[in-house]
Amino acid sequence: MLASAVARAGRILSVHQTAASRGFHSSLRHQSPSSPVPNPLSKIILRPQYKRFGQDPGRPGRGRGLPIFYDKRYQVIGGAVTVGGGLYYVTHLEKVPMTGRRRFMDVSVHQEEMMAKEAYNHYQHQMLPDNHPYTLYVRRIAQRIIRAAGMENLDWEFHVIHSDEKNAFVLPGGKVFVFTGILPVAENEDGLATVLGHEIAHQLARHSAEKLSFTKIALLIGIVVSLVFDPSWSMQRIMMDLGMMLPFSRKCETEADRIGLQLIAQACFDPRESIKMWERMSSQERGLSLAFLNTHPSSKGRVAKLEEWMPEAMNTWHMSNCSETNAYADMFNRVKHVSW
Repeated sequence: MLASAVARAGRILSVHQTAASRGFHSSLRHQSPSSPVPNPLSKIILRPQYKRFGQDPGRPGRGRGLPIFYDKRYQVIGGAVTVGGGLYYVTHLEKVPMTGRRRFMDVSVHQEEMMAKEAYNHYQHQMLPDNHPYTLYVRRIAQRIIRAAGMENLDWEFHVIHSDEKNAFVLPGGKVFVFTGILPVAENEDGLATVLGHEIAHQLARHSAEKLSFTKIALLIGIVVSLVFDPSWSMQRIMMDLGMMLPFSRKCETEADRIGLQLIAQACFDPRESIKMWERMSSQERGLSLAFLNTHPSSKGRVAKLEEWMPEAMNTWHMSNCSETNAYADMFNRVKHVSW
C-alpha cells in the first residue's frame, strides 16, 4: 500500500513538473532570446520607490526639490510682485480719445518721440521735396483734418515717399509718411483723406506708445509661462504672437479706422468714400490673406466695419454743416481757375 501511494505521488509530481515546464517554455516564446527570465521574487524584494514632484516618499509636500509654487518664500514673493504689478497697472490706465477705451500706458510722450528719431532718419533721404505737387497735395488735405480736429498744437510733418508700395504710416510726434503707390488707390481727395485720417488717428490715440506698453506686459507673461510650463522658446513666441501681439495690433488698426472716419467727417470730407477706397484696395490684393496672421485687418473686414460705423459718421458730417461748407469750397475752386 505504501509503495502504491508513493507511486501515485510520483506520478502526480511528474504531471505538475511537466505542466510547469510547458508553461515556462511557453512564456519564453513571447520573450526575446536575450531577455532575462523574470524573477517573481523581484516584485517583492525590489519594490520601486516613486517620487512625485521631487518629494521624499512618506512626506508629501515637504520633500527635497519642492516646486517653487509650494514654497512659502516664493509664495510671499509672488504675492508681493502680483500686488505691486496690479497697483502699477491700475495707476497707469487711461482712456483713448474719442472711443473711451481703457488701456495701459506707461510710456511718456518724450520717450515716444525719442524712439521715432532713428526711423525718421532712415526715411529722410527717400522723401520727395517739400514743394513737390504730391507733397503739397497731401499736406493740404492733412491740414484740413488737423484743423477740424483741433490738433494744431502738435508739430506735424507730412512727407511723401516715392515708392510703388500701397502704404502710409505715422511716427510718434506727428511725422506722417505717404507712399506714392497708394495715391492711385485713394483716387481723390476724400479717398486720400481716409488714409490720412487713419494715420492722424494713430497719433491722436498714441498707439505706438500703447504697443510698447503692451509689449512689456506680454514679455512679463511670457516669463511667467516659461517658469511654470517651461515651453520651448519658439513655441512660446508663436503663442505670444498669435494669442496676444497680432490681435492687439489689429485692434489698434480697427480703432484708428473708426477715429479716422470721425475725423474726416468733421473735416467735411465724404466718409462714404472710405468704403469705396477700401474696396479698391481689396480688388488689388492678390493671394490668400489670413487675417489672424496679419497685423492689420483684411480690407473686406474693414469695409464691413466702416459700413457699421457709417450712420454715426454721417451724423457727424451733417452736424458739421458740411453741405454748406463744401458749396463754398466748390465756389472757391471755380473762381480760383478763372484767368485774370
